[in-house]
Amino acid sequence: MISDDKPNLTPLSAVGEFGLIERLKNIVNQRNDDTVLGIGDDAAVIDHGDWQTVVTTDVLVENVHFDFIYTPVKHLGWKAIAVNISDLAAMGATPTSILVTISASNRMSVEALEELYLGMQLACEKYKVEIIGGDTTSSLSGLSIGITAIGKVPKGKAITRAGAKANDLLVVSGDLGAAYMGLQVLEREKEVFEVQPHLQPDLSEYEYLIQRLLKPEARTDIPEMLAEMGITPTAMLDISDGLSSELIHMCKASGLGCKVYEEKLPIDPAVFKVCEEMQINVVTAAINGGEDYELLMAIPLEHFEKIKANPHFTIIGHLTDADPTPYFVSNTGSLMPLRAQGWNAYQ
Repeated sequence: MISDDKPNLTPLSAVGEFGLIERLKNIVNQRNDDTVLGIGDDAAVIDHGDWQTVVTTDVLVENVHFDFIYTPVKHLGWKAIAVNISDLAAMGATPTSILVTISASNRMSVEALEELYLGMQLACEKYKVEIIGGDTTSSLSGLSIGITAIGKVPKGKAITRAGAKANDLLVVSGDLGAAYMGLQVLEREKEVFEVQPHLQPDLSEYEYLIQRLLKPEARTDIPEMLAEMGITPTAMLDISDGLSSELIHMCKASGLGCKVYEEKLPIDPAVFKVCEEMQINVVTAAINGGEDYELLMAIPLEHFEKIKANPHFTIIGHLTDADPTPYFVSNTGSLMPLRAQGWNAYQ
C-alpha cells in the first residue's frame, strides 16, 4: 500500500547558508591524516611536510552575485579572482594557483568570455598567481563562475578563525560599508535606466563606492605588514558577508564573546554622505553590508601600541570570556547583542 504522507522537508530558508553548512559538515567524514583543517573556515588546509596547502573555492552566479546591467565583464573577472585570494589572505597563506569553472549560456559571446578572462588575468598578475586549469560547460540560466584558489603556508602557521583569546584586540583593515553603498547606488540607477534607458547617469561622485563593489582588492598586503611588525593574529577572517556575521563566526569558533564599539568603526566620508542621501543607517551599512573584503583580526593586547599608530588598522573592540555573546556598544553606551544580518545565500 502506498502512503500519501509526505515527508516534512526543511526549506533552505529555514536554516540559512551557515546552518546548511553545519548540517552538511556533519555528513562529511575526514579520514586523511594530511587534512589539517576541513569544512568550516575561510579555506581548507592540507599537510605536505614542511608546507601546507591551503584551498578555497567560491561561486559567482548571475543575478545572485552580479548583474550585467551595471557589472563590466572585465571587472567581474577581476572580482572572481580577488574574492578567492581574499580567503587565502585571511588564512595567512601565499596564493599560488587558480582553477576556473565557467558555466555559460548561448547568449554569451566568445568575445565576452575572453574579456572575462582578461579581467581574471589582470588579477592573477596583481596577486602573482596563475590559472592552471578548470572546466567549461553550458548553462540554461545565465553565467556562473566557480573559482578554486590554492595557496601555501609554512606548517602550523595557518591562521584560523578559532584561535582568538580573551582580551585580544579586534582589529579591521581599511574601511567598512563602501561596497554596500556602491551596490545601493547602482541598484538605484538601474531602476532609473529600466524606465528611461536613454539616460546616462553621472556616477563620478560615487567612484570610490562603486570601485569597492565592482573591483575589490584582496588584502594580501596585511599579513606581510603584520609580519614586518612582528605581529601574528590569533584569529583572522575576511569580511565578505558583513562585519557582524564575521564577528559571530570568530566568537563561535573561539568560544568567546566580544564588544565592538560604534564610535570605533572605520567609515569613509563617502559612505556617510550617500547614507544620508539615501536615508540608510550608516552603522547598518558598515556592520551588515558585506563585500568589503577587508580583514578582521584578533590581535594580542601586547601589540596595542604598534597597532593604534598604524593608519592601515583600526581597533574596533576586544574579545571577552565572561559572556560568550558578541555585543555591539552604541555611541550612547547601549549594549546590544550582535545579530548576523549580512549576506545569506538562502534568505
